[in-house]
Amino acid sequence: MKPIRVLQVVTIMNRGGLETMLMNYYRKIDRDKIQFDFMTHRKERGDYDDEIESLGGKIYRMPMIRPGNYKNYFNKLDEFFNNHKEYRVVHSHINENSGFVLRAAKNAGVKCRIAHSHLSDLKLDYKYPFRLYGRMNLKGNLTEYFTCSKRAGEWLFGKRISDSGIIKTLNNAVDTEKFKINNEIRNRVRKELNIEGKKVIGHVGRFNPQKNHDFLIDIFNEIHKIDKDTVLILIGEGYLKKQIEEKVKILGLDKSVRFLGLRTDINELMQAMDLFLFPSLYEGLAVVLVEAQAAGLRCITSTGVTIESNITGNVEFMDLKMLPEVWAKNILTGNFEKKDLTNELIEKGYDSSTNVKWLVDFYSKEYA
Repeated sequence: MKPIRVLQVVTIMNRGGLETMLMNYYRKIDRDKIQFDFMTHRKERGDYDDEIESLGGKIYRMPMIRPGNYKNYFNKLDEFFNNHKEYRVVHSHINENSGFVLRAAKNAGVKCRIAHSHLSDLKLDYKYPFRLYGRMNLKGNLTEYFTCSKRAGEWLFGKRISDSGIIKTLNNAVDTEKFKINNEIRNRVRKELNIEGKKVIGHVGRFNPQKNHDFLIDIFNEIHKIDKDTVLILIGEGYLKKQIEEKVKILGLDKSVRFLGLRTDINELMQAMDLFLFPSLYEGLAVVLVEAQAAGLRCITSTGVTIESNITGNVEFMDLKMLPEVWAKNILTGNFEKKDLTNELIEKGYDSSTNVKWLVDFYSKEYA
């Protein structure tokens, strides 16, 4: 039998949280039974595109979703689903805009239409009326509600739906074996980065407003005033990177802050860290926080991050209204020792190897 082909709908398959979560499942899934294909909304290739194609996945490129281009976009969606009757399961990850995709899928007769929430908040801006329009299109056009956390589900679908019990939580699972504490890797990476003997604070995330790098640098500046044997490593790219690099130079921290760019070896870099700092303005349930716990790291994050992120008890939450000095003192007076948290993550359903069976069974049942 040919595998069931499931269409995953995303913006672009770069190394973000939901994309990494999808790839964690895609690598582990029995591709003789289930095959992922991807509808993206950018012309350029994504970081994971080569790997997707090597695993047998197809990538379809749609126009960007813009209010002035709605008519053209809706026509393209209708055309796509009318020409691709092989998809009986469509799994959309583009927040409110999922309503547009699922409406076209419904009109084309797709039986299983999933909207999946990955965020817990978006600030008010000029896009807000268009987000409301997208949410209106969710109503009546999806058959399954998915979320990464209770807060993310309530944010996209509303409290009534959230309280009804019909939302399915698909955990942002990681490959726990890959992130398990490994001192051999730790020593090698620390030597390569010339950070031996240092307290290493790490962060992984795109350089955009949500990740709050500006405040992160303020915190590290206060940490470094107290303890000169500290290093901050920043992993990721984004349009605010140059601005943050400039701030680091002005503060005289350029020898103590390392910008490592996009990396494919996050698991190894986390071995080199002693603490994970994540002061985001908002998050659903960040995959990178699950990875950091899998690596045994103490994690300091903001109250803008859902409390469900604290899977192992190794995550501490701090209010963004607190001064950077307060964050710094809390970080330095706490424990920097790592803990093996693998079993806890597996038991609580955050290991991709154990979770993937549920996903195979779900897609198979819905396809049938």
